[in-house]
Amino acid sequence: MSETPLLITWAQAAAPHALPLFLIALLTAVLAGGAACVGFQRRHAARTVEAEPRSPRMLLSLALGFSAIVVAAALFAWIAERATPTHTLGRADQWLADGIAATLPWGALRAFSVLTHFGDRAVLIALGVGVALALLWRRHTGLALGWAVALLGNAALNPMLKHLFERARPVHEHGLTVEDGYSFPSGHSSGSMVVYGMLLYLALQLLPPRWHAPAVMATIAVILTTACSRIFLQVHFASDVVAGLLSGGTWLLVCVSSVEYAQRRKRRKRRRVHR
Repeated sequence: MSETPLLITWAQAAAPHALPLFLIALLTAVLAGGAACVGFQRRHAARTVEAEPRSPRMLLSLALGFSAIVVAAALFAWIAERATPTHTLGRADQWLADGIAATLPWGALRAFSVLTHFGDRAVLIALGVGVALALLWRRHTGLALGWAVALLGNAALNPMLKHLFERARPVHEHGLTVEDGYSFPSGHSSGSMVVYGMLLYLALQLLPPRWHAPAVMATIAVILTTACSRIFLQVHFASDVVAGLLSGGTWLLVCVSSVEYAQRRKRRKRRRVHR
């Protein structure tokens, strides 16, 4: 008798306790994000808003950002290669989905069917248009352009990836949410990561520092809840959701890095003019 792979064993053990595990992970991530934001603010409190970053520090930031993009892309490729019914990862996905379907309370299922709307296309489009108009009204043209490129780019990228991998969705017969189309990667996950992640970036740029930590915590809560709701509703496998977060996160890093570079060039030009 062959030994059950560790990943499948973990999925079998986690499925009956998926809801409390999610709540613990969510609380931990939200608190950690808030604490990290407060710590960062205290560390850099002495620096003025207009201070130009030193070259070594800027190069380090660029290197870290590029490394994060490479790592996220590599993880996405690793998952994509193994998210098949015959591979251990694909089998673990199925065990987790079946276990959640058999054990998740109906009330929790109904709650997730409401919370998942944070990632609906109509909601994200409305948010995208509203924020873009607000930025243009406030004459933040560069930020508005970055916002538009981030959202439109992800809107084009996710369907391309879905049609590239053509993974079937898990069976979901509860009737609260009905989804068709391909499963990998999760569009709700990637869309939430890009839209709410970019919204957080704008908040950190435009809001007073006292709002930064609450914004970070709220963003983490919305993204993780929206993404994990897809697993609990059984309309996506767990690896679909992780891949969606990775693809969205990779594109988000590219967009934020590009906007930051453009903003710094703009500030340098202004300083030269006023000298």
